[in-house]
Amino acid sequence: MDRLNKGDPDVVEAFHFNSNVENLISGQSSYLGADLDYTLHAWPNHHRALTSLVKYSIREKSTHLPHMKFPVECYFDRAIRMNSKDAQVRSIYSAFLSHRGRNKEAFEQLEAATNLEPDNATFLYNLGLMYFKQKNYEKASQYAEKAYALDYPLPGLRNKLIQAGKWRGSPAARDSGK
Repeated sequence: MDRLNKGDPDVVEAFHFNSNVENLISGQSSYLGADLDYTLHAWPNHHRALTSLVKYSIREKSTHLPHMKFPVECYFDRAIRMNSKDAQVRSIYSAFLSHRGRNKEAFEQLEAATNLEPDNATFLYNLGLMYFKQKNYEKASQYAEKAYALDYPLPGLRNKLIQAGKWRGSPAARDSGK
């Protein structure tokens, strides 16, 4: 393969997605938005670039970002069409939708991610949080238990369930942090 091919992952990251772009400090080859656009055009399922895109959208309080050809959702639509089985893309998209207050759609994307990777502790935990927000404590507790059984490290969901009097885990598990 020609190393100058614009779709080559090494070339994309070397010339358009350095730490300054990823951390939304500055563009690398031109403008920040232009480098994100280039990266996601050449590599639609670039998880770190999609995460940066979401953060950029939050920072700018917009879905139409400077120097980007398309609205944020178009990049996610393209990534999902490129590989509908990429659970991480759906999880990142869920976070974007949730931040925009589009909870039903966020839930659907996270549920799809969890169906694709049923043993992903982070997806299970986040799905439990979504169920908790809906006051579906039974489901929230089920997903919390699954996440903690997979050694998910953050106690937030468990603490919320305990505080609501809805934690189903054993007292030993509660006291040990599991």
